[in-house]
Amino acid sequence: MRAIVCRELSGPASLRLEELAEPCPGPGQVRLRVRACGVNFADGLITRGQYQKQPALPFSPGFEISGEVLALGAGVKGIARGDRVLAMTPCGGYAEQVIADAQRCLRIPVEMSWQHAAAFPVVFGTSHIALWHRARLRAGETLLVHGASGGVGLTAVAIGKQLGATVIATASSPEKREVARVHGADYLLDSKPGDLREQVKDLTAGRGADVVYDPVGGDLFTASLRSIAFEGRLLVIGFAGGSVPQIPANHLLVKNVDVIGVNWPAYVELNPGAMNESFQTLIQWYLEGAIKPHVSATYPLEEACEALDQVVSRKSTGKIVITMD
Repeated sequence: MRAIVCRELSGPASLRLEELAEPCPGPGQVRLRVRACGVNFADGLITRGQYQKQPALPFSPGFEISGEVLALGAGVKGIARGDRVLAMTPCGGYAEQVIADAQRCLRIPVEMSWQHAAAFPVVFGTSHIALWHRARLRAGETLLVHGASGGVGLTAVAIGKQLGATVIATASSPEKREVARVHGADYLLDSKPGDLREQVKDLTAGRGADVVYDPVGGDLFTASLRSIAFEGRLLVIGFAGGSVPQIPANHLLVKNVDVIGVNWPAYVELNPGAMNESFQTLIQWYLEGAIKPHVSATYPLEEACEALDQVVSRKSTGKIVITMD
């Protein structure tokens, strides 16, 4: 089988297409024929040795795939050969076949395409757990979403609207802001931190945002603390802006603000019940047409490096997907 392989931690440019032996599932695992793989910002981090859970070299990137079950390891129940599934993997998705834990696989409806299934788990799962479970976003509240045209940001816009919030979206260009508008944003702002506080205050009659969804960090995080409402909740999703902000505790005290971390992959092991409930809701919304992945581009496996570059350099909107068909 063919796979994109990382043999040194020097970034996406070091990835190479190689021919590897067919993998064999162990107990509790399944072997999948990969039909599509979602590309994520974290794929770039893992090729530099900067991800929270770093696999041993050599490895293939890729956290989320869609495909067919080819073989079952010992003890696997509830999944059969030929099932169409999406799967969350610690790595390995940039390949024609992958081994996945059976408990990290979810059957997908026939109405869901391979591309949509591969673009679904990380971004929709992160945003729904963040807004529904962690921030407890309520109908009528105001949600401020940074990086609103990106993978997770765009799903936060859509889920925020589905939960009944008024959504303010920030992005760095008119084209990216238009993508957020099409997906439901009520108000669009330039993401320049210096302008943020007054604009958010103007849009909320001086109150500020009830919930802030921040996958960017850096100066935008500081600006968000100045733009948040009393008893507001600031969700720390990631640091695509490159710098990890430091939190002035006195700001939290004055406004009774909660700063909430969101490590979505941890729910697989530490709170699978919440993740399962989240996915059931999301799949139902998908079937109802309330949410839909925005796949802005697809690339064949041999062009995976270019696909990853589009995401890491923040040139893309929504999701980019690698296809194996």
